[in-house]
Amino acid sequence: MKRRSLARRGLLAGVIALSLLPGLPSPAHAQDRGAPDGPGRAEGDRDAGAHAPAAGATGGERSPPAAGVPGIEPPRLLELVEAEVPPEARAARQGGTVVLKLLIDVDGRVTEAEVTSPLGHGLDEAARAAALRFRFAPARRGGTPVASRILYGYEFQLPEEPPAAPSSGAAGGAGVAAAPTAPAAPAAPAASAVPVAPAVQAAHPAGAAPPPALATAPAQANDAAPAEVTVRGAAMAERLRQSAQAITVLETEEAQRRTADMGEVLARTQGVGVRRSAGLGSWARFSLNGLTDDQIRFFLDGVPLELAGYPFGVTNVPVNLVERVEIYRGVVPVRFGADALGGAVNLVTDRDVRGTHGAVSYEVGSYDTHRLTLSARHLHEPSGFFARVSGFFDYAKNDYPVDVVLWDDATGHKDTEPTRVRRFHDAYRAAGGSAELGFVNRPWARRLLLRAFLTDYDKEHQHKFGVVDVPYGEVTNGETAPGATLRYEQGFGRGVALEALLGYTYGRANFLDVSECNYAWSGRCTRKRTVPGEAGSLPRDQVFWEHSGLGRLNLRYRPHPEHALQLSVSPTFITRTGEERRQDNPQAHDQLRAVRRLFTSVQGVEHQLNLLDDRLENSLFVKDYVQLVRLKSRLPGLEGRFRQQERNTHRLGVGDGLRYRLSEELYAKASYEWATRLPRPDEVFGDGAMFLQNLELLPETSHNGNVGVTIDARDTPWGAWRLDANGFVRGVERLIVLRNRPNDTRYINVPGARSLGVEAAAGWTSPGEHVSLDGNITYDDFRNTSDEGDFARSKGERMPDRPWLFANGSARVQLQEVFAPRDTISLTWDTRYVHEFYVGWANVGLPSSKAKVDSQLLHSLALTYVVRDQPRAVSFTIEAHNLTDERAFDFHGVQRPGRTLSSKATLEM
Repeated sequence: MKRRSLARRGLLAGVIALSLLPGLPSPAHAQDRGAPDGPGRAEGDRDAGAHAPAAGATGGERSPPAAGVPGIEPPRLLELVEAEVPPEARAARQGGTVVLKLLIDVDGRVTEAEVTSPLGHGLDEAARAAALRFRFAPARRGGTPVASRILYGYEFQLPEEPPAAPSSGAAGGAGVAAAPTAPAAPAAPAASAVPVAPAVQAAHPAGAAPPPALATAPAQANDAAPAEVTVRGAAMAERLRQSAQAITVLETEEAQRRTADMGEVLARTQGVGVRRSAGLGSWARFSLNGLTDDQIRFFLDGVPLELAGYPFGVTNVPVNLVERVEIYRGVVPVRFGADALGGAVNLVTDRDVRGTHGAVSYEVGSYDTHRLTLSARHLHEPSGFFARVSGFFDYAKNDYPVDVVLWDDATGHKDTEPTRVRRFHDAYRAAGGSAELGFVNRPWARRLLLRAFLTDYDKEHQHKFGVVDVPYGEVTNGETAPGATLRYEQGFGRGVALEALLGYTYGRANFLDVSECNYAWSGRCTRKRTVPGEAGSLPRDQVFWEHSGLGRLNLRYRPHPEHALQLSVSPTFITRTGEERRQDNPQAHDQLRAVRRLFTSVQGVEHQLNLLDDRLENSLFVKDYVQLVRLKSRLPGLEGRFRQQERNTHRLGVGDGLRYRLSEELYAKASYEWATRLPRPDEVFGDGAMFLQNLELLPETSHNGNVGVTIDARDTPWGAWRLDANGFVRGVERLIVLRNRPNDTRYINVPGARSLGVEAAAGWTSPGEHVSLDGNITYDDFRNTSDEGDFARSKGERMPDRPWLFANGSARVQLQEVFAPRDTISLTWDTRYVHEFYVGWANVGLPSSKAKVDSQLLHSLALTYVVRDQPRAVSFTIEAHNLTDERAFDFHGVQRPGRTLSSKATLEM
């Protein structure tokens, strides 16, 4: 019969026992068996074995320790999954109890389910499939989550046949009901049995009888069972923070209700600088501990950002589609397969696969800014079929006022005083969406998901970079990027787990500069050009095609609870070509038509060690870098003749991360990596327009070191206190920089540079979370250390055009249950300070005549109202950025928006 939605459910109501894992000293050291989505130490991005202080229990007392195993708290069932009763069992009216041995990892997920007392008739498979989707509060030893093994009985009950209906005299149908219960015969191995939860009877509508088939009925509760409690383990973000990795984790729950974009969210973090060349959608420079741009690698759920549907850069990714941000400072785990020099940023989307959930947000702001995001997911539990969709649309006219010095058309000279004008050709539009389909939590795969995506964006350009006196009226660029990724994750038992990823992206980019007009700041065409093109000496109508393929294989093996090994292989293939569609001489050589191929592969092996009951954690790794460059171009003046250029690179790297916990609230970290970054396609091949190719460009290498201490005291009578202080050094060799010369603009190597700095963040939250104060500061002394090459005369000087001292602060006041039982209203103030810095070398030119960016102090203020009615939550925010309307600059001569007002509404359900 058809299964009804109001089927009877029950929680575990029998005997659950902790057992010794084979060959291990005690259950307290039970190992994570390598489930791909579990947080075992073999998977550093999800847990790395961090010791997490237990959160408070809710709903009653914490369960008592398991008898015979001092200090052990047994796991407790949080989420029951109803088994699908096979047709043959219903037909045979076969019932009984299937006894399973479950292995539960430190995150409460069932990673193995072994049938120890079978029933047949398909019931064994049904019970096992259901158990693999259970969710537990993990077992604990001394408050620390540990893996455990339990015996679990899933009972398929034969319901009583209902009496015959008086009107018809026919007997009602009978079936088999599935119910979890205690195993009747098997005894718990090596540990005394402990009941952990009473039965819970699901309510039926008044007058309704339980469904006759496929109903889940609870077993009888054990009278000795303790009260049901919920004991929560540390959140994923907290486990990452407390791991040996050099990482900063940002959770975006609050940011999703605010109107700041991803660039602003990142810029409020210690050690991070984000500089924008204009408003929303503009080019931005991201820096981390002194290193910038391509020296930092960006990912979306572990996939390179440009291959995941976001070709416009990390600062323009919608915040509401990101759950948390992981910032790896100079030392990058092998699982990313990355050749990053200065670190990595991983944007993590909503990876929850449970139930049905949807969210929508809409933001409107000054200068005709509109931002919309949508997301939804659904899991069909019986089959494990999972679907997730998301989409976004961004638009901004960016017509904010700026102060520029105008040309006098009558005299041909500049005015003496700046004039307030509006930008008129700086609009940005981006739209994209993705659909993810597949299966999760099946016996044959923890995850098998296919994600398809499509992104398209267009950007107008108002002027040359750093030169705002001559406006453009028609220069544009854009890109369309469809693609797909296939992800497979599975644990194979005996400590082995596999993650595999395949991805393909097709990119079609364009750059258009064919205007025949000279434009004034009024937006009018003042006169015709003798030669079309505003940004260069010749018109350009260029199109580029790029095919990118990605593969990644992560294999984890835990031979012992204190040791874990991980192997990662990550090859990437890129093929690029293009066309100039506006050539004066169609017979001339078109350099864009050259076929350029780049193959990069990064392999790594990592060993993780946990000692002293997780007080000490160490992660040692080795990386191998390979890059093959192939360029096939047509010889000038020789139609049909081509030349093949090649360059091969091979490098090795090594790194280590160490964390030692001095107490529950205090731990210290140290990390090091000899890192390598292989040149990107634009740096090697050029872009065919502004940058020339340089096949002789060498990889960058750097000795990256970090040392720091963290205090995280959350449960004090005076509130929660947090402090994070770090020192860092980056010793770079063959630094890649852009050399800008007339007719020779290309990327070159600078023999040496060194970044030395400190960063610190501190915060306090009052009891009841009514007041919260946070602040951070970064000092970064990044200097040229080379006496060779183009910048030899500036040895010892600070690298130009880079902020070296900046700070952030925020204060929030929050009131709860103001207008409704579960509402919150908060007022948040944010401020950012950037100290002045020179645009060029400090030792070149007179101080009075050198260009510099003045010190900036900007403020924002946000009022947010949230009302929750589970599972729904609605929020409204009104926010003012640059509250005091300061003249703001990130780059010399390029003025940022003044005061802007924005509002945003979000709905979750």
